[in-house]
Amino acid sequence: MRGKTITVINQKGGVGKTTTALNLAAGLAESMLDVLLIDLDGQSNATQGIGLEKNSQKISVYEVIMGDASPDEAVLPTRHELLDIIPAHINLNGAKVELVSMTEREYRLKKAVDALRDKYSFIIIDSPPSLDLLTVNALAASDSALIPIQCEYYALEGLGHLITTLQKVRKGLNENLDIEGVLLTMHDRRTSLSFQVMEEVRKHFRGSVYETYIPRNVRLAEAPSFGKTIFEYDPYSSGALAYESLVREVIESNELKENSG
Repeated sequence: MRGKTITVINQKGGVGKTTTALNLAAGLAESMLDVLLIDLDGQSNATQGIGLEKNSQKISVYEVIMGDASPDEAVLPTRHELLDIIPAHINLNGAKVELVSMTEREYRLKKAVDALRDKYSFIIIDSPPSLDLLTVNALAASDSALIPIQCEYYALEGLGHLITTLQKVRKGLNENLDIEGVLLTMHDRRTSLSFQVMEEVRKHFRGSVYETYIPRNVRLAEAPSFGKTIFEYDPYSSGALAYESLVREVIESNELKENSG
């Protein structure tokens, strides 16, 4: 498998997007696969969650997108033997405006990703919680999009806009863009609402929803503040076990696609 690139995307904040990108990348690395995590969110939460200090790197994904540094210069190792990261920087918040006047503005990240594909089995992109030019860059660079959806009353609100964006990117920028899967997050088995939302999402995205769902788990919320993935912070928690299950599903589905293709 050559650098399968997956963008974790949802324009709504607080749905477990960064938690998913971070722990999916770490879990794939734990499965003895070479993985690159790209933090494309100016909040730098994935960068901090992997144990790096926010905005402390001289070269980040911002410099790569702006053409001021090569992708190789931006890649940093992490504590995980097979997991590297291209960190984010607060300057990314200004990139949304700077990109507007640039040539091939939608493909700036794709050029960087293409240069690195041969080095990794998976490249996971943590996109910003918006549908701006940075997110379009992520989708143009990716093979697929993984969509986390919170098990709450307004779960499907705004998803129509996201699906429209995916369709437009597929039509105009990246005809091979696929939906990797839909992941239900923050599931509370004590409430009937969570199960109702789960049923509704499975109907809406028939055949695309992972069997794995991520429970509402305090340990998952705590781990990033210590600069740790859930596998480091509490490997026996329900959150860790759920992300282990997700990693298995992602690997198995991609092996199936590769063998059938």
